[in-house]
Amino acid sequence: MVKLPQSTIKYLVEADFSAEGIVEKPDVIGAIFGQTEGLLGQDLDLRELQKTGRIGRIDVELVSTEGKTSGKITIPSSLDSSETSLIAASLETIERIGPCESKVKINSVKDVRLTKREFVLGRAKNILEELVEDTIPLSQNLAEQIKESVRISQVNEYEGLPCGPDISISEEIIVVEGRADVLNLLKNGVKNAIALDGTKIPQPIINLSKEKLTTLFLDGDRGGDLILKEFLQLSEPDYVARAPEGKEVEDLTKKEIFKALREKVPVDLIKQPTKSKELTEFIEKSTS
Repeated sequence: MVKLPQSTIKYLVEADFSAEGIVEKPDVIGAIFGQTEGLLGQDLDLRELQKTGRIGRIDVELVSTEGKTSGKITIPSSLDSSETSLIAASLETIERIGPCESKVKINSVKDVRLTKREFVLGRAKNILEELVEDTIPLSQNLAEQIKESVRISQVNEYEGLPCGPDISISEEIIVVEGRADVLNLLKNGVKNAIALDGTKIPQPIINLSKEKLTTLFLDGDRGGDLILKEFLQLSEPDYVARAPEGKEVEDLTKKEIFKALREKVPVDLIKQPTKSKELTEFIEKSTS
């Protein structure tokens, strides 16, 4: 028998059968060919249709119990809908299988293309969801990515120290520990930061802190505590802000950056920690 290529199948005829005795698959196949022969004319003869590949391999599943046999017949077809329906209807004319009386009933004629369409539709939805998830957020973020790229490219130097582009024109400055901190602040729209770029307090920053309103923005660790103590000995910033405990300024999100800057503490209060338990904790939080 010719097996119809899966790609050419249009319809799948499914029929149930029962026989009043024990029969085997060759008996069922023989009954299908033998009892439908000539019924629909030469053009729709099952043997000829199989030779030309318009009807595929006939599959039979059966089970025998208590001296009787029942099962399922499956016939793939590449004929059109009306011709396939005729083939299906002809199966119900089978009255005997082997030596036994039998009955065949069409269960369904399925349009395989509908099943494929359902699969294609479902898969297309999944692909579209993935596409939207991957590309739309990207499109929405393009403007922000460009802005961040421009901001980062604006890193300048002030007497050899990394800084934002507004360090000279701004009346207020933010002193951070390193270049990465300046980059992170720039990425989030803060353009008036300048970096110590080391543990020693550079003279240019000491000079700037005397001329401009200065906020010392430090990491939330032991190193930040030491820089704060040294800075207070050499100069006098106006405010002190700290990253959350255990975090560095370069790793903060935009929300964390502005929260820390909003919660900055006047340096005068830091020099008098006995006035407030909270101020003492602010200075010592990294070492406690």
